[in-house]
Amino acid sequence: MNARIAVLGSGAWGTALAASFARAGQDCMLWGRDTETVDAINNRQRNPKYLGDITLPAELKATTDAGEALSGAQTVVLAVPAQTLRDFLTEILAKTEPRAIFVSTAKGIDRASGHTMSGIIDDIAGRDRSAVLSGPSFAADVAAGLPTAVTVAAHDLGLARVLAETLSSKTLRGYASDDLMGVEMGGALKNVLAIAAGIVHGSSLGASAVAALTTRGFAELQRVAAALGGKPETLAGLSGLGDLILSCGSEKSRNFAYGAALARGEDLSNRPLAEGVFTASVATRLAHEHGLEAPIIFAVDAILDRRITVLEAMDGLMSRPLKTET
Repeated sequence: MNARIAVLGSGAWGTALAASFARAGQDCMLWGRDTETVDAINNRQRNPKYLGDITLPAELKATTDAGEALSGAQTVVLAVPAQTLRDFLTEILAKTEPRAIFVSTAKGIDRASGHTMSGIIDDIAGRDRSAVLSGPSFAADVAAGLPTAVTVAAHDLGLARVLAETLSSKTLRGYASDDLMGVEMGGALKNVLAIAAGIVHGSSLGASAVAALTTRGFAELQRVAAALGGKPETLAGLSGLGDLILSCGSEKSRNFAYGAALARGEDLSNRPLAEGVFTASVATRLAHEHGLEAPIIFAVDAILDRRITVLEAMDGLMSRPLKTET
């Protein structure tokens, strides 16, 4: 029998991944705090709060008991928001197997420390126990068993390959990498740029403007991630360019939808979590610290902080001095 996989977090993404693992025959247990969600998964093969009417595999089991989910699990998939990861991992660490590997799926940067998710895992559990899963993937697609490809990264390429094989299935294909910084910065920064693309879309500025912003945004993503140690080939792969293309083209992306709603003047208070909202200020700080040009990222941060309006941001970007494309 396969070693148990524990998936912690019964939101859309955690449930989708757990469904994929269970559908592939893995011994998988999903943990969540919400009793109604856990009951719906166990008794109706649904997660109506996050995944609507998508049918989940009958083999998928969920629990509100973290100890039960973690018992015997050698792979622990952390499907919790980036800004809560440090406290959450500290809370559950004592319940995990001594050599269990933690795979973060959050695409963000910790605002308090500026650390990536693997950096937080390194701090709390040790460098040899951290990994990440990232790439162009909508939870609803994965939950429904539609074909998806992601990157699985760890400090050690051998471990990344083992994890990629463990977490892959006929419909979820994992590619191994040892470039944690490239994978994580690609995932985090694309969220900020997806908000920008959503703002352009919500402002009815046209498909050409969205394409231009996405392309120039990718140049910023490459500059910032490379300055922090990310590899160009990683940033041009699934967890960089691939994820950016997906997130900048559809309101199925939470960050794109947030930007579009912001531009349309809608109430944002009850919208689903958009990690890019938290990442924008951290990304701005990192770019300034490294003396980098990132005008789109800077504009998103300023809009979210209400220092400038959307129209002022657009005017500022379009009136920048002309330059050679790089």
